[in-house]
Amino acid sequence: MNINQNREGFRSGFVALVGRPNVGKSTLLNKLVGQKVAIMSDKPQTTRHKIHSILTRNDAQIVFLDTPGIHKPRHKLGEHLVDVALGALKEVDVVLFLVEATSPPGAGDKYIAEQMKTIKTPIFLLINKIDLIKKEEVLERIVSYKDLLPFAEVVPVSALAGDNVERLIDTIVKYLPEGPQYYPTDMITDRPERFIMAEIIREKVLHLTSEEIPHSVAVVVEQVQERPNGVVAVNAVIYTERDSQKAILIGKGGNMLKEVGRRAREEIENLLGSKVFLELWVKVKKDWRNRINDLRNFGITEED
Repeated sequence: MNINQNREGFRSGFVALVGRPNVGKSTLLNKLVGQKVAIMSDKPQTTRHKIHSILTRNDAQIVFLDTPGIHKPRHKLGEHLVDVALGALKEVDVVLFLVEATSPPGAGDKYIAEQMKTIKTPIFLLINKIDLIKKEEVLERIVSYKDLLPFAEVVPVSALAGDNVERLIDTIVKYLPEGPQYYPTDMITDRPERFIMAEIIREKVLHLTSEEIPHSVAVVVEQVQERPNGVVAVNAVIYTERDSQKAILIGKGGNMLKEVGRRAREEIENLLGSKVFLELWVKVKKDWRNRINDLRNFGITEED
């Protein structure tokens, strides 16, 4: 999609955000575009989709690709997530490799770096969470990572606090080619509202449930209907893999599901700008993460 002819000096391009699970990719993405478009959780492998998020300035448009964390897969879902993340590296103008300032390079970081050794695309090293270490330790951390790859740029950032985010954006723009504006100025994601609503619900499940639940959950928004009184009725199903997980998600007297619904409804109302009636159901779909048809039906993978 190309909505604008080339303007002199206007730059545009695609930027992939990669890194181990739980290093803060979604938090940084939301800070870069100035609005929440990716769900955030303290649990790894939160992102399952390659989400296009758009930042438009007077001089440039950057299309960010937030990718799933690269990890050693243990099921079909995990294999798909890694394929999505690695595939994104071939489609972009700049790669942002996000690592944590709080630890030296680990096996996961070295594995990702190894996958990128043949890439000719400029790779930025982003040292995240610099707010958690002393200033004198930042340089030490940069040195420990610089041997992994010949990085085009090294930028220490704090995704949570926003430190150096504007500097990062300015630096990215310098590496983009002159080109057209691909998306309308006020557009921040290419994903439809149903997708965003499903992700909001899944985020609330991640926040409220224990380690037994998160990665076995999928959310499908089955119906969205605007009623005559202006209220938007949303029906969604939360799928999990076992009856015991279903019981946890519903909770005693339905309390867990009510709290998930309450938190999700408030955020969906902010998204839509209208009152929302949210109805949630929990269903069991055994071993869905290893079933290709289920992954397709839940919108996680596409048809061949």
